[in-house]
Amino acid sequence: MLSPISAAVGHLLISEPFMMDPNFKRSVIILTEYSADGAMGFILNHQSKYMLGDVLPDVSYSEMPVYDGGPVAKNTLHFIHCCPEKIDGGIEIANGVFWGGDFEQVKELVSSYNLTEKDIKFFAGYSGWTSQQLDEEITQDSWIVADNFKPANLFTNEQNLWKEVVIGMGQRYAHIANFPENPALN
Repeated sequence: MLSPISAAVGHLLISEPFMMDPNFKRSVIILTEYSADGAMGFILNHQSKYMLGDVLPDVSYSEMPVYDGGPVAKNTLHFIHCCPEKIDGGIEIANGVFWGGDFEQVKELVSSYNLTEKDIKFFAGYSGWTSQQLDEEITQDSWIVADNFKPANLFTNEQNLWKEVVIGMGQRYAHIANFPENPALN
């Protein structure tokens, strides 16, 4: 088993390097829910083709990217943030990382340029697993679980996030970061 760490709210799921499912290829997911009933989270490093202004035309700072949170309920908008002093009602899911909160406050703060991409990340849809499904996928080495990461990294350049998180997990995993996406190219 690749992952000695158990899944939990606030932990990251890192897809195994050769996962071919286009929804999860080289993805990093933050878990927002995890229980006997199932799990839920958001893909942090798959930017969609949409900007915030495309989904919320009444928000004036429309150039914020919207990420593809996962294949479930793509017509829903979610967010995580690192500024609970600005946004009421969020749920802390990891040290300094909050899920949700007062959406009207968020729209006002974004429109007044008081929230930036370093503060908040928006997602269309989410990733979800039924009861025991995620645990089975972890046992089958589809996912590596990480609990030691810098929360600020979740709000930075998503393009290299998968590689950075894998390297940050230590020597045991660092070599995985250089595996080609297509094993036939090795």
